[in-house]
Amino acid sequence: MQKHQLQRTIGLWTATSVVVGSVIGSGIFMRPSQMAGELGSPMMLLIVWVVAGLISMFGAMINAEFGAMFPQTGGQYIFLKVIYGEFFSFLFGWGCFAVINTAGSCAIAFVFSQYLGYFFHLPDFSVETINSFAFHVPFIGIISPLDNFGIKSLTILLVLFLTIINYFSVRWGGALQLFFTILKILTILFLVGGIFFFGHGTFHNFIQNSPTIHPQGFMMVAAFAAATTGAFMSYDGWNNITFVAGEIKDPQRNIPRSLFYGMLICIVCYLLINQALLYVLPIDAIAGSKLVASDAMSTVLGTSGGAVIAAMVVISTFGCVNANLLAQARVTFAMAEEKKFFHWAGIANPKFKTPGNALILHLIWSLFLILSGSFEILGDMFIFVTWIFYACIAFGIFILRKRMPDAERPYKVWGYPIIPIIFILFAAYYIFTTLYNDITNYMDGKTHIINSVFGLVLTAIGIPLYFYFKRKKK
Repeated sequence: MQKHQLQRTIGLWTATSVVVGSVIGSGIFMRPSQMAGELGSPMMLLIVWVVAGLISMFGAMINAEFGAMFPQTGGQYIFLKVIYGEFFSFLFGWGCFAVINTAGSCAIAFVFSQYLGYFFHLPDFSVETINSFAFHVPFIGIISPLDNFGIKSLTILLVLFLTIINYFSVRWGGALQLFFTILKILTILFLVGGIFFFGHGTFHNFIQNSPTIHPQGFMMVAAFAAATTGAFMSYDGWNNITFVAGEIKDPQRNIPRSLFYGMLICIVCYLLINQALLYVLPIDAIAGSKLVASDAMSTVLGTSGGAVIAAMVVISTFGCVNANLLAQARVTFAMAEEKKFFHWAGIANPKFKTPGNALILHLIWSLFLILSGSFEILGDMFIFVTWIFYACIAFGIFILRKRMPDAERPYKVWGYPIIPIIFILFAAYYIFTTLYNDITNYMDGKTHIINSVFGLVLTAIGIPLYFYFKRKKK
């Protein structure tokens, strides 16, 4: 099948909604507590959100240059193939299918179901029944298919429903994404406005440090690294728009614009939420809160604040799951279309002009991950690997500027070469500190495996698969 079977139906604002919807999920409602516990300083907490947002924006700008040059379905998979060749790009595509994309989407869908369970009772099996069907996988952990079965069943229904929507129409999926992104932003403004106007807070919390949490010297560097990790995870997902580059109208203009507008909206939303939380809760209260957004909203609405936050998380995660499903199957489609994966996954639906078979393949694998619960384990491991690919793509801008100096570049990253260098340095900082923390936690007995190293091992499983599909293609 030819690439032109996927039609360019996604406009600027739908593309922007994919960026916003992919980034703003549940992280902003969960991460501030852990970050505050690391830093103990409201000013440092604000700085971390700003720095992580700017670094993520730099990454988006770098990808915008590539996206405008190569506006093809598959996005970063295509970029890596042009820069480093087929082998490296296959490892990225394999990692995306096996864990990075699928496990990430499942994890967000699971949060949706957990918070929807705030309003509805979801049935579950007894502990004895759950344990009778549990089994141990060496070096991974305990797999319990029946654990949280009610939540898992609702998660499956959500993934199935959104897959069906995106199977039948890119326009439907895009329209749904635009609607829920607008609704998401409105609920965030409601949260922020409600807290500032009706919450019983004080601006003094913006500058009052914790009397008990005050890291100094190297400990502050380590605390900043740990807090930045949480912020990076909350900002992750902006790369999804590159996956649907082959279906965006006027991609040379709309890809850079959607990335810039989308990331700007996310940064502003995150800073507003952060300051709203600080307005009603001192830094120590944020650090000690398990549901910090609910605790903040309770200052406005009392006990019903928890229900409001639960509804906000449901709306936010619904849009985030849809954005991921809409975008991420395109990587698998691009691989299969080149006969580097199961060939039938690269066949576009002749009637609906969607990557229908790739969506079905992702659905099947996602159902397995949801039932096994392994997405919770594997998703954390592959965040480390994701940032390795981010760094490689950023370094690739220097390679292509030298290798293809005369190539048409409808958009050039602003501040070259400073911006790419800053992004690469922060990516290296993130990679090495994550590796150091994982090894330290393993040595201290806090974890049973070194997550980052195991993520590399799982990526390496793609090596024999690459040679298998290469041989099959010949």
